[in-house]
Amino acid sequence: MRIPHQKMFEAFESILLNNGFTENVANDLATVFAENSLEGVPSHGLNRFPDFIHLCKEGLLDKNATPKLETSLGALEIWDGHSGPGICNAKKSMARAMDLATTHGIGCVALKNTNHWMRGGTYGWQAAEKGFISINFTNATALMVPFGGLEARLGNNPLVIAIPDATNGPLVLDMALSQYSMGKVKNYKASGQRLDFDGGYDEMGTITNDPEKIVASSRLLSIGFWKGTGLSLMLDLMCSLLSGGRTTAEISAAPLETNVSQIFICFSLKNENYNYADIIEKVRAFTLSSSNDNQVHLPGQNVKKLRAENLQKGIPVDEKIWNSILTMI
Repeated sequence: MRIPHQKMFEAFESILLNNGFTENVANDLATVFAENSLEGVPSHGLNRFPDFIHLCKEGLLDKNATPKLETSLGALEIWDGHSGPGICNAKKSMARAMDLATTHGIGCVALKNTNHWMRGGTYGWQAAEKGFISINFTNATALMVPFGGLEARLGNNPLVIAIPDATNGPLVLDMALSQYSMGKVKNYKASGQRLDFDGGYDEMGTITNDPEKIVASSRLLSIGFWKGTGLSLMLDLMCSLLSGGRTTAEISAAPLETNVSQIFICFSLKNENYNYADIIEKVRAFTLSSSNDNQVHLPGQNVKKLRAENLQKGIPVDEKIWNSILTMI
């Protein structure tokens, strides 16, 4: 089943307005939720929208809050998100990091007490399309098992790195530190398919590619085993130490994920001789595996193609989730 992008956007906006959001905020939120699905990430678009509305109705998100500057240290600023919508807080933080980078060459906004930013790549694209290099990351509820452990103690703590290039298009790496995000695992579960690779643990602590068992245990497998868990821990520490915000352990003590900590770093570097076309060609110029789809995938390079296809044909949706959205209007 496919739904036109505009129809999806209008459904989101209508529901948000009915739930007390202002027109400007409802427009910003609906735009990002719809574009996440449009660009192939329904796990942080359509599929995540009901959870967002539930968070609002539970009073765990302040619809009217805006981020406030708490501390200014030149190129580094610390902001408090005051439990506002994560998407809006992240967009404003990225915009401020770009302003700081324009002045100082580098800019960093450390944000505390914010909420889920949905697709982290949104903010990498925001910076790259303005010509800035960026590195962004967030902490999150513990869903990932430390290497050698049995229980989830680490967040998948998504990491985003974006490189601008007006000629070839930006490279935007947007990845969770688990092999698959929980949203992706749930997508596989809904479709009745197994994961292509092992993605988590069952209740007994055995690694598996069965999404139903992974959802039941809420234990994700880290990328690179000990490397992924180490990176998750360090990003959590950087988020909380720089912002003065909550750690994954503190976030996980609550039944629902709220008041996370995030970092937005931008670089303003004007190098007229820089062009990554040669690097890309070297990456692509090798014998392809017979088991793949006959192309080398680079971070973010399929986004524009997928966006154009879904604008033309409509956005693929889970019919049950879409119908549940319609009942909320």
